Amino acid sequence: MPWKASSPMDLRAEMMRRLGLGERMSDLCREYGISRKTGHKFQRRFESLGRAGLEDQSRTPLVMPNKTSSELVALILSERRAHSTWGGRKLKDVIEKRDHIQLPSAATVSKIIQRAGLAKPHKRRPRDATPRSELRVAAEPNDVWCIDYKGQFRLGDRSYCYPLTMTDQVSRYVLACEGMAAISDEAAVEVCIEVFREVGLPRAIRSDNGAPFASVGLGGLTKLSAFWLRLGISLDRTRPGHPEDNGQHERMHRTLKNETARPARANLLQQQQRFDEWRPEFNEVRPHEALGMKRPAEVYTSSTRPYPKKLPDLDYPRHDDVLRVNATGSVRIDGVGRFHVTRALTGQHIGVREELDGRWLVSFAHLDLGHVDRRKLSIIPISKEHTENEV
Repeated sequence: MPWKASSPMDLRAEMMRRLGLGERMSDLCREYGISRKTGHKFQRRFESLGRAGLEDQSRTPLVMPNKTSSELVALILSERRAHSTWGGRKLKDVIEKRDHIQLPSAATVSKIIQRAGLAKPHKRRPRDATPRSELRVAAEPNDVWCIDYKGQFRLGDRSYCYPLTMTDQVSRYVLACEGMAAISDEAAVEVCIEVFREVGLPRAIRSDNGAPFASVGLGGLTKLSAFWLRLGISLDRTRPGHPEDNGQHERMHRTLKNETARPARANLLQQQQRFDEWRPEFNEVRPHEALGMKRPAEVYTSSTRPYPKKLPDLDYPRHDDVLRVNATGSVRIDGVGRFHVTRALTGQHIGVREELDGRWLVSFAHLDLGHVDRRKLSIIPISKEHTENEV
């Protein structure tokens, strides 16, 4: 009979009573389902402490050699209150050098001030420096489109196919599924233009941070994303390593792979034919649980924002000047000099504005990119400025 069958205290007391009446320890341990070592442990406690010895004992070590003393904790917290923006490293360095004492590690100091409610836990920053906006919540068709290259797969002729896919987030409607021989800015732009002409423009396009949708350059821009901004389309970028940010699109990719690439066709032309057969089936025939068993075509409607016959000129009414980015990705501001922007904006017009603090703000479309560093004649990205201000 194990301890958990009844009250542990009552069972232990009953065992000690029976042991005192002369019953054998081995027989009692077998009956109560415990080891003889445990039985003798409670016998010793009972003999020295009585019934109180049968209570569960605390497992906290009597001595904690690494525990910070209360005096050091008080000193750390006092210094933190005097310098509310200092972190563990700064507090440790200043106190040790000033008072000639040894503090625990900087990480432990940080935990001490966090436990006291004097600081919030540090949020690890993603390694990817590409700026990302908060993901939008789509309420109706064409609020957010999703775009991605599904993982490449080998065709029968041993060449690779890279399917470029676009969907409407709300309706799950597949807007495009084009097999590519390689990942390409130019090819992606052509697919986008074809879709824009057919159904109009979305308010935002969601993508990951890979090519050709984003880069590690200024603003994370590529020729493709600059083209979207030129049309007034906002950029909605997912977090690196978080495919769930584009979950419904990833789920569509699973269906696409299972229904069109197993087995793959003999060549790219035949594979595209299979994609073309699959798309109307997915949109018009296959019901979706997320849509209440409706078909995407029953939910999706074309955008009210048509694709313009001519790309609109960018207007910067609040900027001091409008400059054209040359073939090397650079521009020149009179009195400041020539500085590099990004090759992704080659041929595009940017706005520059001198701010009250004397810095020059550089913008493209509705996106502020950063400020000109006069010494290095380069741009300090907005995202980097925010990071430095928070440190």
